[in-house]
Amino acid sequence: MGRRIAVVYNEPHPSRYDAVGEEKAARDVLESVAAVCRALCELGDDGFTVPLAPPVEVAKERLRSLKADLVFNLFEGFCGQPETEALVPQVLSRLRVPYTGCPAAALALALDKAKSKQAIRAAGIKTPDFQLLTPEMLPQFSLRYPCLVKPRSEDASHGLSPDSVVSDPAALERQVARVCRLYGGEALVEEFIAGREFNATVIGDGRGAVLPVSEIAYELPPGLPRILTFDAKWQPDSAYFRGTKAVCPAQITSDLGELITDTARLVFRLVCRRGYGRVDMRQDGDGRLQIIEVNPNPDIAPGSGAVLQAEAAGMSYPRFIKKIVELALEKS
Repeated sequence: MGRRIAVVYNEPHPSRYDAVGEEKAARDVLESVAAVCRALCELGDDGFTVPLAPPVEVAKERLRSLKADLVFNLFEGFCGQPETEALVPQVLSRLRVPYTGCPAAALALALDKAKSKQAIRAAGIKTPDFQLLTPEMLPQFSLRYPCLVKPRSEDASHGLSPDSVVSDPAALERQVARVCRLYGGEALVEEFIAGREFNATVIGDGRGAVLPVSEIAYELPPGLPRILTFDAKWQPDSAYFRGTKAVCPAQITSDLGELITDTARLVFRLVCRRGYGRVDMRQDGDGRLQIIEVNPNPDIAPGSGAVLQAEAAGMSYPRFIKKIVELALEKS
């Protein structure tokens, strides 16, 4: 008899993302839920869905009442409450219920981009110079232009557009004000690294396997900055969507591939610890790798970057899901 596996996710509902035209990313979790359930069925397991909705205490009680051998964690947090992304592993760890993906501490650290960058830098790994700013703090700006302005605690490219790359004080002021108004808190401003962009997915623990490296290839109209905007991921009719693609395996030398792999594993060990996660990096003007972001529990819908890398490693989608489940059971 197959295992009872609860596929837990955040139930989409009207949110602040609707107001800024970014609701598609918030609803994308449903594609992952359906794909994971199909894969679990193919593997002979009994996968059933468990959507969570606010308030937090009701969601916690629903988790406590689950009757499952394992929880497949696709929960991304409640809108406007980014700290709740760690809710599922927090509750399940206390209950000693196995769950897939990264532990609560990893999700909390990676969600706060400033704290994760500080941890990466403290370990001697390069990441672009940055500041946290609000409109009132702009006189403290001390970085070199151009800079990239983004929300401190969002993922899925929320808040990223061509205007996010700024080259003068007026543009900086506009973008910091916009990010703070729409997403709350402080804006993360970092020096823009314009070189080649790579990412690698690590699965396991600190000694985990690194899947084949991807490069983000840009073929954009003149004047558009080479960044992975929200439109590049979610708007098929946009220039960014048409002009941005993941090339996997990346066309790179063996030495560079080894460096990217070793760096991804090191950063994964530092931030994610175990489960699966994606490490994004770029080459600076001297060819050195600089960490852009770390993404624990990245998107695993068919066609996503992590899945393309798994396929490049010879893994079918059900086999990839099976590997994630097996790792969760090993660590329990």
